[in-house]
Amino acid sequence: MFFSIIIPLYNRPQEIKELLQTLTAQTYTQFEVLVIEDGSVNDAKNVVATFANRLDIRYFAKPNEGQGFARNYGFGKAKGDYFIVFDSDCLIPENYLETVRNYLYEHPLDAFGGPDGAHTSFTAVQKAISYSMTSPFTTGGIRGNKKGIGQFHPRSFNMGISREVWEKTGGYIITRLGEDIEFSIRIHKMGFKIGLIPKAIVYHKRRTNFISFYKQLHFFGRARINIYKFFPGELKLVHFFPAVFTLGVFMTIILNFAYPPLGKLFDIFFAVYILLIFFHSLIQNKSVKVALLSIIASVIQLTAYGLGFMQDMWKRVIINKK
Repeated sequence: MFFSIIIPLYNRPQEIKELLQTLTAQTYTQFEVLVIEDGSVNDAKNVVATFANRLDIRYFAKPNEGQGFARNYGFGKAKGDYFIVFDSDCLIPENYLETVRNYLYEHPLDAFGGPDGAHTSFTAVQKAISYSMTSPFTTGGIRGNKKGIGQFHPRSFNMGISREVWEKTGGYIITRLGEDIEFSIRIHKMGFKIGLIPKAIVYHKRRTNFISFYKQLHFFGRARINIYKFFPGELKLVHFFPAVFTLGVFMTIILNFAYPPLGKLFDIFFAVYILLIFFHSLIQNKSVKVALLSIIASVIQLTAYGLGFMQDMWKRVIINKK
């Protein structure tokens, strides 16, 4: 079984260096790496060249079209039986490919994904952000969780497809704003077998500060409405939770001034919710600092997503502005 690893890249030479370093340590070595430079100004050509003697690696530079179409470009150049896509801000455990190979032999799949987590080298903020993006108290357990809510949709930070899937789907049809979810849904609808490989974990750095994290999650909220425009039936109740939470925050502030008795009830609800996040993160991360930062990250995750979701729900659904 031969794997082609496709990594789209845009102005992140340091990130790709760290990712490629982890790939040199893979225990299963039947793979190639394709780095697709998507119109970067600060390119990674020289960085990639330093790995030429340690990896079966190829570098391609193309005009900027976005990460979805950059992945398609890589698919078109790939030699593997399976294509695996990673984001450039991921670190890959040394047994990742071996884990995937063994799982696919026992449980054949056409497409697959795996969970993400926080590496021990991550900063406290990165660990808090990782917690907020994987916690059942913020995402409904729908990311990388076999027992989660809803159909499993592999995400492009850790996603694999067979050559047949690429040939029959044509890959990504949009290049941003939920392109990986749209692709996953389309794979499902074409009848391919998709599954989660629970032990195929990657360490996903995501954003390194709360400001950039807010911007990213606001974008994700908008992306969910973009997916709705393609597949209306894929908008589930769980996707409204961040918007409900955000409205609840504003309502709590208003009620504390306008009608304090009711405002206090809302205060109690949010206090209990925050304590749940704190203690769950504390148990998981074994750090008071990370647990406290997890509260901030979780509130940002929900409100940023909720605001982006409501913004495009109003613009693109309610008033139907293109």
